[in-house]
Formats: sequence, structure tokens, C-alpha cells
Amino acid sequence: MSEETVAFVAGELIAEAMEQTGFSDFGDLPYREGLDALLATYDRHVRDPEGRKRCRDRVVFQLATRLKLENAFNTISGWQQQEIVAPVFVTGLPRSGTSALLNLLETAPDNRGLLQWEVQFPDPWPGSAPGDKDPRYDYLARALEESRDSDFAKIHYIDADTPEECVLLHAFAFGGVQLGFEIMLEPYHSWVLAQDLEPLYRYQKKIMQLLNWRMPGKHWMLKAPAHMLAIDAIIKVFPDARFVWCHRDPQAVVPSINSMNKVVMGMYAGDCSHLDAGDMGRAVMEWYALSLERGLAARARLDPALFVDCSQQELVDDPMGVVERVYGQFGMELDCAARAAFTAHIEANPKGKHGKHEYRLEEYGLTRELIARRFAFYTDDQRWPISQ
Repeated sequence: MSEETVAFVAGELIAEAMEQTGFSDFGDLPYREGLDALLATYDRHVRDPEGRKRCRDRVVFQLATRLKLENAFNTISGWQQQEIVAPVFVTGLPRSGTSALLNLLETAPDNRGLLQWEVQFPDPWPGSAPGDKDPRYDYLARALEESRDSDFAKIHYIDADTPEECVLLHAFAFGGVQLGFEIMLEPYHSWVLAQDLEPLYRYQKKIMQLLNWRMPGKHWMLKAPAHMLAIDAIIKVFPDARFVWCHRDPQAVVPSINSMNKVVMGMYAGDCSHLDAGDMGRAVMEWYALSLERGLAARARLDPALFVDCSQQELVDDPMGVVERVYGQFGMELDCAARAAFTAHIEANPKGKHGKHEYRLEEYGLTRELIARRFAFYTDDQRWPISQ
């Protein structure tokens, strides 16, 4: 298979998705600009033939899922009445404990996360009723189990029931961070930064309402470092939202997220050795520095009581203490059932359970001095509990 045999022609992919599903209504939320920017990015930067095919297949899947979601919005009754009350958004720099904290918070009986299988298949199975098991669940569970020894699993362990980043739902609107590496590349990078993020979160809320119709939850617990770029948009869409902000020294964060970015690129785009590692490393650093700058500026305009801060080290040393502080500040009831669930999760998930994530800063063309200069606005601010 040659590179030229895999083309990224939007009209062809759209037609393929329509043929797969039998649907043609993509809804009112604009998607074509984002689709075009995404396809142009894959076409320009992904050279590996198998990688090009994986990326193309993924976009067709996204388009087909968008069509099936729109059909569900139009044919299922009752989802519009689902209320998403006072959701908690966990955010902060990646690799700062956001996933660990979300995994912990989600275990309480009243708490509801967006699960991995729901991220993959947010559209209800045709004819299913609330509470029914989705027949696609077992397929995904087996596939994830087979990938258990991968490098990605050591960095970010997942199974079908692990809570996942809710911004992955934005992929079906052809906006947001996608898989995480596309935002480091042009033209998608510049296109995303120029967008109003409010429509993405309104689309996310619709999907959450649909998922809540399928499997109800009382308190939604959501997470993504990408939320740092969208604090203002989140408050517009979820006026009663609360936030937990995780902190960690960028000297530990930047090489770690670069390593994860490299692994994800390899999984989807294949051989990317033609891309300059230093350029990618600096792009990753700059993306998260900019996200942090914008996020901290946005939260400064809001009531401080909407935020709880914790360091990654604090979460490692005293996870129950972090939970108690979150529940106390947000007026949530920490009953016996919730406390028991948290305790069981903490005991079953010691740090490093799924393997050690190893990386070297030099692989990404970065130095400690460069990171220190770029993040000085953060590390020099005594308000933030930054730890290694």
C-alpha cells in the first residue's frame, strides 16, 4: 500500500459515513471547517500508509457516530429533560494527577463519570432502553484487555469502565483536542485556537443528557487538561459547575506528556520519524503553557469558592484528605457508602500499579532551563501547590 492510495477527501468520507449509517442529517452544529482542518493536518503530516488508513478510518467513524447521535437526538424522547446539576470538572496540567483523582471520585455510588465505552459509543444502540447493556461493550472490553501490556497502558491505564476525558466527545463535533497530537500540528493547531469553545460544550452537554437518559447519575465528575482553555465556556454552559485544579512541577509534566504524545502518535499515525522531535517537544510545551496561562486568567475572574486546588504529591500522599476537602468545599455529602468506595479504590490502586512510565527530557529537544523560563508565571506564583 502506498501513501497515495489513502486520500483525505472530505466529501468521500462524508459519503462513506452516510452509506454506513443510512442517515444524512449531521445536525445544526457546524462541523465542516473543523473536518477540513483535521483532514489537511493528517494529509500534511501523516506519511505512514497504515497510519494514514487508521486516521482516515477514525474520521469516518467520527462522522458515522455524529450521524447516529443526531438520529438519537431526533428520535429518542426524554433525554431533553435530563438535568446535569453542579458537575465537577477536574483540570490542570496533564500528568498532574487529574486521571487518578477522577478515577477516585467516580467510584462513589452517587457520582457519574463518562466511561471509556461511552466515549467510544455515545450513541444508544437502536431500540435499547435505559439500563440495557450495549452489545458493543464486550467487543471494546476484549480489545482493551488485549492491549493491556502496551506502552500506552503504562502511561494511562484504561478499561471499558474507566472514566475518560469528556472532551473526547468534542471529536464528534470536529473540534477540540481530538487525540491530543493533532493540536500540535498545522493547520489544525491554529484553527482550534481561533474557535469559540462554547458550542463544543453545548454539544457535550447534549450528549451527556443522552447518556444520562441511558444510565442516570446524580453527580457528574468530568476531567481534562483541555478544560483549562475553556473555563469561561464551561461556566456559560454549566453555570453551577465547580472545579478541582491539579498542580505539578512542569519539569515533571512536560517530558511526561511529550512521551505520551509520542506514544499516541505512534498508535494512530504510525512512523512519524520525519517530524522533528525538537519541534514537537516545544509545541507540546507551548500548548500546555498557553492553556495554563489562559485558564488561570479565566479563573481569576470567577468566585474562588468554585475551585479546590491540590498537588499531585498531595493526592499520592493523602488521597482521602483531598476527597474530604473537595466534598467539604462543594457542600457534598460524604456518606458511609461513598467513604467505603473511596477507601476500597485507594487500597486497590497504589501508585505504579500498571507499570512505570519512563522518559528523558533530551528526547524532545528541551532543557530544564527552557521549561523554567516558559512556566515561570506559574512556578513563581506562591498561590499554587506545585510539587514534583
